[in-house]
Amino acid sequence: MTSKSISSTDSQCNSTIYVIAGEESGDQIGGGLLRALKKKAPKDTLKFEGVGGDTMKAEGLLSLFPMKELSIMGLFEIIPHALNIFARLNQTVEDIKRLRPSVVVTIDAPGFNFRLAKRIKALNIPVIHISAPTVWAWKPRRAEKVAGYLTHLLTLFHFEPPYFTKHGLKTTFMGHPLVEKKLEELSKTTYRKNHKIKNKQPLLCLLPGSRPSEIKTHLPIFLDTVEILKLQFPDLEVVIPTLESFKNQITYDLKQRGISGYVTSDENEKYLSMGAATVAIATSGTVTLELGLCDTPMIVAYKTNKLTAIIVKKMLMTKHVSLVNILLEKEVVPEFLQEECTPEILSLRLHKLLTKNSECHEIQEKELLKLSSLIKSDDKKMPSDIAADIILEHVSKDIAH
Repeated sequence: MTSKSISSTDSQCNSTIYVIAGEESGDQIGGGLLRALKKKAPKDTLKFEGVGGDTMKAEGLLSLFPMKELSIMGLFEIIPHALNIFARLNQTVEDIKRLRPSVVVTIDAPGFNFRLAKRIKALNIPVIHISAPTVWAWKPRRAEKVAGYLTHLLTLFHFEPPYFTKHGLKTTFMGHPLVEKKLEELSKTTYRKNHKIKNKQPLLCLLPGSRPSEIKTHLPIFLDTVEILKLQFPDLEVVIPTLESFKNQITYDLKQRGISGYVTSDENEKYLSMGAATVAIATSGTVTLELGLCDTPMIVAYKTNKLTAIIVKKMLMTKHVSLVNILLEKEVVPEFLQEECTPEILSLRLHKLLTKNSECHEIQEKELLKLSSLIKSDDKKMPSDIAADIILEHVSKDIAH
C-alpha cells in the first residue's frame, strides 16, 4: 500500500496516530516509522501524538511527557518509580480518550504498553504493537494474553510470529529497522582518521547502557576494566557512545579516572566508532545487534539487582541473553553476567579479542556477517515501510467511517 490509500480528498481531515515508545531503541524504531508514514501519506494529513524521545520528536511527535520516565528496567529497580509510572499511565489513557486517535502504536516497553492496551480496549481503537514480547525467552503465557487486547503485532525477528498466530493474533514479521541504517556498509576508517587514531592502534568501544541504572552499575566496572587493559595496551584508545543526557557525567568520570577517551552522543559518530573499534564491551540489548551489524567483535556484560537476577534466571528459557547469540543460535559472543561481570574477568577476555589476528577475533567476525540476512523480511521491503503500510490501513478505515 502507498500514500494513495489516503486520498487527496481526505487531506483536510487530520488523522491522529498515537505512538508510544519507552526507551531509546523504541524511540529509534518510532523515528523511522514516523518518517515512513510521512512519505506515504499526503502532506499534513497525519498528526503524531504520544510519548517518545528526541528522534520521534524530531519527526513531529508531540510527547505527552519525557520518555526517560519510562526507561526503567528490573523487577525491583522499578519499585521507587512505580507511583509516577502509574500516574503517567493514567495520564496517557485520559489523553487517548480525549484525542480518539485513528490508531495507537506501541513500541516495546511491554510493562507500560500492555497495561495501556488493556485499559483502552473498550474504546475500540486499533492497537498495533511493534516488537514482540520475548515469550520464547520467558513468560510464554503472555502470547495468549496479548492476543486478547492487541489488534496486530509486528515482530522484529523471523521466528516470532508462530508463538502468537496460534492464539489468533494477526502477526507480521516486519524485520528489524536497524537494516535500514546499512551499518555493514559504514566506513571502518573514517572515525580513526577524524580522531587521529592509527589503523593498528587498539580501539575499545564501551557501551554501558541506555538507562540511568545501567550506567550507574556498569560504567565503573567498564572503566576498571580499561585501567587493567591500559597496563597491557598503553596505546589503547577508548570511545563511549551514549545519550546526550549522560554525556557530561560520563566525560566527568573519565577525567576523574585520568582515562583519555571520547564521549559522543551523535548517532552517526556512534556507528562510525562502533565500526572502527577493534572490540567492544556492551550491555545486553539492541546495542549488541548494532555492533554485530558493524561486524565488530564484542563481549556482553550485565549486572543487575541480585533478587531480580535470581527471579529472571529461574524463568529464563534460553541459553543466551544477547540478541546476537539468540539469532545465531550459539554463543558467538561471550556473555559475562552477574558475578562474572568483574573487571578482572572482562579484561582477560578482551585481551584476547584486542589482538586482531587472534582466533577469537576472526571467528566472531566471520559469524557476525550472517546477522543481516536474519533480520530482513522475505519480500525485501524496509521494516518501517511494512509497519507504515499496516498502520495506514487502519487510518484509512477510520476515515471511511
